[in-house]
Amino acid sequence: MTRRVLVVDDEVEIRAVLRAYLEHDGFAVAEAGTGAEALRRALATDGTAPDVVLLDIGLPDLDGLDVLRTIRRSSDVYVVLVTARADEVDTLVGLGAGADDYVTKPFSPREVVARVGTVMRRSASRGPAAAVDDHVLRFEGLALDPHRRELVAGGDEVHLSTLEFDLLRALASSPGRVFSRAQLLEEVWGYDFFGDERVVDVHVRSLRRALGDDATDPRVIGTVRGVGYKFLLDPMDGAP
Repeated sequence: MTRRVLVVDDEVEIRAVLRAYLEHDGFAVAEAGTGAEALRRALATDGTAPDVVLLDIGLPDLDGLDVLRTIRRSSDVYVVLVTARADEVDTLVGLGAGADDYVTKPFSPREVVARVGTVMRRSASRGPAAAVDDHVLRFEGLALDPHRRELVAGGDEVHLSTLEFDLLRALASSPGRVFSRAQLLEEVWGYDFFGDERVVDVHVRSLRRALGDDATDPRVIGTVRGVGYKFLLDPMDGAP
């Protein structure tokens, strides 16, 4: 099945370069030069919605972060922010709004295509035909079902984004093991990350918020200062 990528940028030249590289690697590419067009294409219900959105922050009509927040209300499509603003605040705010990854201009088109390819492979590995470990991970007050991609905490189902679920599954699969940020990037994102490893910190904060876990006194995800993170709960045989 041909995978679809939506390239959102108000610069025609950038869209043309990315289209050429992506199509050369076999992707179907759609373009949008405005936020309104990006939303129309990203949220299409006629079977043409993209698998990945490359979203420029600086759009002429809508702020790219507002476009991202609107997409996130109804879609878990993988979103990579493309920005010329390299300062940390923009990056972290963007990821906090639901971005999965980011690249800064100027960027290498080959790097972008490589990331998209890895995203597609990671997505396919979660498909119904894939060999998925259906063993439910059970802890006190928490159950994680990798096959159904469901999380129950304190008796209530908790909705997680695709990346949040994958991040929690990686940590919970090895309770007590300390994962470095680089290891989590490789395990969850699926590639050697070219950007700021603090992308992991942003997603951990989001995951803790969803779990009601206090970073200053964590019960579920602990921080190992200067190294990374570990899952704190002990596995159990019974239901949470």
